[in-house]
Amino acid sequence: MRVVFMGTPAFAASILEDLAQQHEVVAVYTRPDAVRGRGRKLVPSPVKLAAEGLGIPVLTPKTLRDEAALRELASFAPDVVCVAAYGAILPPAALAVPRYGCLNVHASLLPRWRGAAPVERAILAGDEETGVCVMRMEEGLDTGAYCVCRTTRIEGKGAEELSDELAVLGSHALLTALVHVENGAAEWTEQDEGQVTYASKLEKGELDLDPADPAAVLARKVQASSAAHPARCVLAGRGVTVLSGQEAESDGPAAGLTEGLAPGQARFSGKRLLLGCAEGAYEVRDLKPDGKQAMDARAFAAGAATLREGDAIWEKRHA
Repeated sequence: MRVVFMGTPAFAASILEDLAQQHEVVAVYTRPDAVRGRGRKLVPSPVKLAAEGLGIPVLTPKTLRDEAALRELASFAPDVVCVAAYGAILPPAALAVPRYGCLNVHASLLPRWRGAAPVERAILAGDEETGVCVMRMEEGLDTGAYCVCRTTRIEGKGAEELSDELAVLGSHALLTALVHVENGAAEWTEQDEGQVTYASKLEKGELDLDPADPAAVLARKVQASSAAHPARCVLAGRGVTVLSGQEAESDGPAAGLTEGLAPGQARFSGKRLLLGCAEGAYEVRDLKPDGKQAMDARAFAAGAATLREGDAIWEKRHA
């Protein structure tokens, strides 16, 4: 089929690469280059880079609501528009362009986690499983019926690892859905509005670690974190990003390490770095001090005098 693809992040780029092996992708739409990093340089999206590597024309309109943009989309005469984390709303006039409609690969088990950050919200909520659904797009936010879903366990997977896995599942699901749609064999399931939850985008600093949180919440914040949304705190007087860790055991041979550890106290003992929380303790495995390379807890403690000498203080990052 003739396909127009719309997407922006790495999740979508992976799907595009597989789609282009099976169908004629005649154009790719992505968000305009964004200012990134300390140098404030314009950086193209992962989808733009993938499309250029595949030799597919790339368009970066700010909106699809004006007549010129709609005429340009229609000029590609797509059989179907495939969307994955595009980052912009398609108006009804755009949805009406392709004869088979617009299909969206959404990284959740709809109707749970409609919206912008389904992977992170599933982790933060403590969900045991998540997945992808191929949905028929309509005016509402992720409200359309779906025809193919794939499921996976979240377990200890971080947001980036889980997104990569969902991209693979989403690619396979989309290719399956396209066969069904083209053959008129797609079976659509309407979403149960009574089961809807919304995955609002992560706000700046939302994943900052706080001694007032239970250890289980800290563990989920770190698991849901990424370069774009780090899990940060101040530890032994230094700003750090916590990269990995786990909720400390409440019993067993290592439980004594947390004895008497109050919220806001940090302790390095038995080669383990522990943070006291409102409920329980969180064990830091890997972290990145501001301005330095990532390191394990033992290397960090070796350079922090207060941790070498006994308990130190940890606190929420200052605004």
